[in-house]
Formats: sequence, structure tokens, C-alpha cells
Amino acid sequence: MRAITKKNSGGYQLEKAYENSQLTSDEASTRWKSFKHKAQVLDALLDEQYGLCCYSEIRADLEGLGYHIEHVRPKSSYPSQTFDYANLAASALSSHDLNIFKTIKEETFGGHAKLKAYDPALFVSCHDSACDRYFAYLSDGRIVAANILSLSEKASANYTINLLNLNSLYLINRRRRWHDELDELFEEHLSKGWSIENLLTIDLIPSNKRLSQFFSMTRQFFGDIAEQVIQQHLPEFR
Repeated sequence: MRAITKKNSGGYQLEKAYENSQLTSDEASTRWKSFKHKAQVLDALLDEQYGLCCYSEIRADLEGLGYHIEHVRPKSSYPSQTFDYANLAASALSSHDLNIFKTIKEETFGGHAKLKAYDPALFVSCHDSACDRYFAYLSDGRIVAANILSLSEKASANYTINLLNLNSLYLINRRRRWHDELDELFEEHLSKGWSIENLLTIDLIPSNKRLSQFFSMTRQFFGDIAEQVIQQHLPEFR
């Protein structure tokens, strides 16, 4: 999970809707359903997330999938934050994708897996600047709690992984495939004397305001070299 820095406001209409934020759960649901500017808000979210799903880091557009606007704190429990841009993120999948996943018997993940469940004492938010340190990525495609964590932090990482179903078969297969591809590219660059740094600028630095998917997995795979590349391109990256 890559930390998201909020850069936008979501647009005038969202700001106006947020001005009247004293809502009941039912009112929040009704008003959100009738809000006609979701596409504009989603575009703003995807720009600041560089096209990555806020939880899984897939590029849904490259997978032939869509996104939805995720309320990190569910509007059923936090109705006053329904139109709060600071509480919103872009998550795979779209409502249309849910029907496809049922058809191919894949497991739903991300915001549609989380639904109304949310324990603020345990959930690791994509808006937490240190959220990336909670997770590690294995060569078999699984995401697990990082070894560096305390027992309480590991509990939070595992709670978040399970709540968001980040080890769905769909995601495991794609992460494993990506890890294998990274491994092959790394070996090829070493054997041919090609620049590893140049390879990393492709996958760790935004192009046309978009990142390659599984950014955090790539960052972990290359370790210190990745950190050097990111630091060199920090102004562009931010």
C-alpha cells in the first residue's frame, strides 16, 4: 500500500456538498447516490494516486477493470465525512466489475471487500504517511505483515490485509507474475551490463501522471537502489 498525499480538493461541487455535512447515515447514503459529480472527483483522486488503486496498487485501467470512490471511513459510521475529500480514495473495482468477478468466481478485494467494516484502532489507512512500512511482498505473490513491526502493528497489518482481501487469488496471481517479471528483467540487465537505474525510472517514476502497478512491491524488490532513484526524481514524483 502506497501512501497517498492529498493534493486536490475534489472540485467545487464536492466542497459545496461538504459544507452541509451534519448528516445521518441514511441521509449520507441518499445524498451520495444522488451526487452527480462523482466522475470529476474520481479523476482528481486518480491523478493524486498516479492511477493506482489505493489499496491493491493495481492499475485497474490496464487490467480492463474500473474504479469506484472509496470512503476510507465508511459513510454508514462516519456520515459527516461522506463528502470530505480527505476521506476519499480511488479503489478498484467498479460496480460493473463485481458482476464480472462473480461470473469468473474471483474474490472481490479492496473497498468492495471492506464495505461497512472498519476498526479505526486497527485499520491501516492509505492516507497514513507511514502505511507502506506495514506490508511486505513475497515472491509467491502474497502480501504479509512486515517483519519490522511490533506485535500491535502486525495485528493492524493482518487486520487490514484480511479486511481488504489483499490476498485474493486474483491479486496473488498478478503480484507473482510481476515479481517473476522483475526478476527476469533484473537478471537480464545484470548479464548485459544495462543500467538498473534506467530500468527503475520506468517503474518507479510517474509517466503522464501514472505509475506502473505494484509500486510498493517494485520498491521493495530493488531496495536501496530504488530509494536512490526515487530521491533523485523526488520533485517530479511529488
